[in-house]
Amino acid sequence: MLETLLNIDGGLLLLIQDYVRNPILDRMMIFITNLGNGGMIWIAATLILMIPKKTRKVGIMSAVALLGSLLINNHLIKNLVQRPRPFVTFTDLQIIIPTPSEFSFPSGHTASSFAAASVFYKHLPKKIGVPAIVLAGVIGLSRLYVGVHYPTDVIAGILMGIFLGYLAEYIVRFFEKKLKKARKNIKKAMFFRAFLHHTEFMHIYKEKRMFISAF
Repeated sequence: MLETLLNIDGGLLLLIQDYVRNPILDRMMIFITNLGNGGMIWIAATLILMIPKKTRKVGIMSAVALLGSLLINNHLIKNLVQRPRPFVTFTDLQIIIPTPSEFSFPSGHTASSFAAASVFYKHLPKKIGVPAIVLAGVIGLSRLYVGVHYPTDVIAGILMGIFLGYLAEYIVRFFEKKLKKARKNIKKAMFFRAFLHHTEFMHIYKEKRMFISAF
């Protein structure tokens, strides 16, 4: 079963190499795949969103999703699964970018792209969210085109990215509630302290008046 799936995975990449690649698409796909290197385009978008107060929460959600993708996909799952790159297993497959050093499963480019794009799609206007999802999808496809990921790597990256986008929203909202509650408690404590201070002052003031009246 696994061997059949592997052969289908690799066969699709060989079909792309033999029947889809051409010099114009090569340049386009190399450019697109480079946009996802290190998640830089998504990091840049996230930092921009953090500047205005109106979109700051979305920026924070995206940052959490990207960090989660880096830790879970790139550092945890890749090293647990240790799936070789397709060009290692299928020696007829020629890559058109420098050889990646990490393992294959899941696609980190795809996961980080969908982690950020899913947040943008849900929380920003559709004129921003839809292009973000489209760009994430094209980056995922570019990883197949250049020959560095299996289709199942990319599918797993999509699913993990969307999951991390929703998880980031939950985490940010959870801590937001905790922060609001903490601020509310601080305000209550300050009010109570001010009340006690005022009560103590009035008590001293009354005692002084009574003392003066006695004379």
